[in-house]
Amino acid sequence: MRLLKNSTLAAAGCAVMMLASVNTADACTRVTYVGDSAVITGRTLDWRTPIPTNLYVYPRGVEKKSYDTDQSITWISKYGSVVSVGYDVGVNEGMNEKGLVCNLLYLPGTFYAKEGDPRPYMSTSLWAAYVLDNFATTSEAVEQLKLDQFQINAPAMPGGSPTTLHMAISDATGNSAIVEYIDGKLEIHEGHEYQVLTNAPPYQQQLDIYNYWKTVGGMNMLPGTNRSQDRFTRASFYVSVLPKDASHKTALAGVFGIIGNCAVPTGISVPDQPEISTTQWRSVSDQLEKVYYFKLTETPAIVWVDLKDFDLYPGAPIMKLDIANSKKTLVGNVIKDMKRSKGFTPMYELTEEIIKAFT
Repeated sequence: MRLLKNSTLAAAGCAVMMLASVNTADACTRVTYVGDSAVITGRTLDWRTPIPTNLYVYPRGVEKKSYDTDQSITWISKYGSVVSVGYDVGVNEGMNEKGLVCNLLYLPGTFYAKEGDPRPYMSTSLWAAYVLDNFATTSEAVEQLKLDQFQINAPAMPGGSPTTLHMAISDATGNSAIVEYIDGKLEIHEGHEYQVLTNAPPYQQQLDIYNYWKTVGGMNMLPGTNRSQDRFTRASFYVSVLPKDASHKTALAGVFGIIGNCAVPTGISVPDQPEISTTQWRSVSDQLEKVYYFKLTETPAIVWVDLKDFDLYPGAPIMKLDIANSKKTLVGNVIKDMKRSKGFTPMYELTEEIIKAFT
């Protein structure tokens, strides 16, 4: 990793799946399967308002900046990656050419740093990209992140709620890490056992809740609500009983099935939650084959990006799949549907134009 500049100016970037008030929503499920012939990470993106999402493939050698002033961290990407970008302003997940996957999920009630913290800031619109660009393995990412060299500060979103997120990382060996900021302090759980993440409560409490359900036994009873804790329990049980020696094809289908089991049906409404978050899209990252699968809930087809098909050398073009504005039904390998792009423009701070676009 090449760090070119440091700063102390606060970044106000945000991860785009949270670009609205969040007082009624718990969203998203992530699960990683680790088997003999496959390592596969799936996730749902749940939110209560539409989040137009496009896919980009970035080559190596792209310089990026964590904030739009000289008071920032900059780096040059070591690895090419495919990333999911919401509203064309921020990365919410992706996979790099080494099979490292990074997912951002909502975590209510957290804050990243105390007032007056002098460290440079990382925009959450580029937080996931920073990990994908610079690291080949989970351990490499954790080693660097543990240095705690920057802070993340969430701006108030339309409606008054801040952007609060935690991060899941997994690599091609199946090693995972959960990265959270609790009361302004960085906490990281690393290990192959950390296969599932949902939203709330903080991760250690999620583990404690699941330990209770393990004593009940998943074949006797599983919690079936849309709550974060219940989705965590269901995903944890199902990934634990997906055979380690499953074929690659079966493992891939199994992960699609698990995230489908944790998805929230579109259009539902329950008492006191008229704007409940529902699943907008699902993704599955095949970390050994380097194929990223993506499915919008309201379309019948799955699309995929095979990183092996792309030129990822420095100077190669950035490629974009414009899903949000597509006039046709996209299906299958979409390399022929991707167009050269200058890349997306990260959101570093909330502006009146952005507020109008998101409300």
